Amino acid sequence: MRAIILALFALTLTASAQTTYKQEASLGIARLQQDYNASTGLYMPFTGWWNSANAISMLDDYSLAAHTKQYIPIFANTLAKAQLRQTPDATIANDKPGFPGFLNKYYDDEGWWVLAWVGAYDVTRDKKYLAMAESIFADMAAGWDSTCDGGIWWSKDKTYKNAIANELFLAAAAHLAARTKSKQRAEYLDWAQREWKWFNATGMINDQHLVNDGLNLRTCKNNQRKTWSYNQGVIVGGLVELNRVAPDPSLIATAQGIVNATLTTLVDANGIMTDHCEPKCSGDGVQFKGIFVRNLMSLAVAAPDPRYRDFVDRNADSIWKNSLGPDNSLGQAWAGPIAAADKAGSQISALDTLTAATQFEAMKKH
Repeated sequence: MRAIILALFALTLTASAQTTYKQEASLGIARLQQDYNASTGLYMPFTGWWNSANAISMLDDYSLAAHTKQYIPIFANTLAKAQLRQTPDATIANDKPGFPGFLNKYYDDEGWWVLAWVGAYDVTRDKKYLAMAESIFADMAAGWDSTCDGGIWWSKDKTYKNAIANELFLAAAAHLAARTKSKQRAEYLDWAQREWKWFNATGMINDQHLVNDGLNLRTCKNNQRKTWSYNQGVIVGGLVELNRVAPDPSLIATAQGIVNATLTTLVDANGIMTDHCEPKCSGDGVQFKGIFVRNLMSLAVAAPDPRYRDFVDRNADSIWKNSLGPDNSLGQAWAGPIAAADKAGSQISALDTLTAATQFEAMKKH
C-alpha cells in the first residue's frame, strides 16, 4: 500500500510544472528508506557499511536544507544499532556490519562515519554525535606513521597509502576543529594542517589539477591510477572546512582548481557527470559522484560561482528525467538509461545531487 501511495504522489508531482527539487529529493529519500533496516540501523544488505555512513550524511544535508527534523530518529537509531554485531547472513561484499564504536580495519570507512556524525551534530546539536565523531577520529589518527614521510594508511594491514583515506582524515580533522574549543580545537587544527602539508607534497594532485588514487609505496609518488570523482570531492570539502578554521586563500584556490578540472573532465558532452566505471559500477562505484556533488556544495557556499549551480541543477534535472525508475528509484547513469537502480548506493548518490539542488533552491529564496 505504501508503494502505491508513493507512486500516486509521484504521478501528481510529475504532472505539475511546479515540482521542486525538494519534492523530488523527498520522494527519492522515501524510496531509500524502504531499504533501511531499523534493527541494524543500516541500509544493508542493499549496500555496504561505508555507504550507510554516506546515507546518513545525505540525510544530514537534506535535513538542514529542508529544515526538517524528520530523520533525527534515524540518526539516533543508527548510532545505537549499527555498532551491534550482526549475524553472518547480514554481510555483503565482505563487509561485516556491526562494529563497536564504528571502528573497523579500514580508516576510510571510519572517516565516512566521522563526517556522518558531525553532520548529525549540526542538525541536532546533540553532543553525543560529536563525541562519537571524536572517538572515531582518535582511531584514525593512530594510522599515521613515517612511511612516505607521513599520512595515514588505507587499512590496518598497512599495504596502501591512498588519497581517499587521507582526504577523509583532513576533512574529519577540519570539521572537528570547527566544532570544538581551546586545546581540542588546536589539536584538530594541527592534524588538519599537518595532513594537508603532507598531501599537497605527495603529488597525488596531478598536473591536470585532478587527484589520482594513491601512492606507489616503492617510490612514494603518485601511482597515476584513476581519478575517481569522490577523490575530487572529499579533498575540496576538507580544504573548504580547513579554510573556515584557519583562513588561507590558497586553500580555496586549490579547491577551485580541482572542481574546475572535474567539471570539464568527468562529464559527458552535455555536462552530466560520469565516472570511469559506468555503466557497470560496483556497489562502491555507484556512490562516488554524489560525494563529489555534496562537497562541491561546501565550496559553492564559501566561494559562490554560477557554474556550480548550473552544474548541480543540470545534473539534478537529468537524474529526474533520464535516470528515474519504478517507485522513484534512481540509477547510476545520470544521463540514462536507468540502470543499477536496485543498489542503495546509486540512490544515495543521486539524492546527494537532488539535495544539493534543494540547497541552492533554498538559498535563492533567501
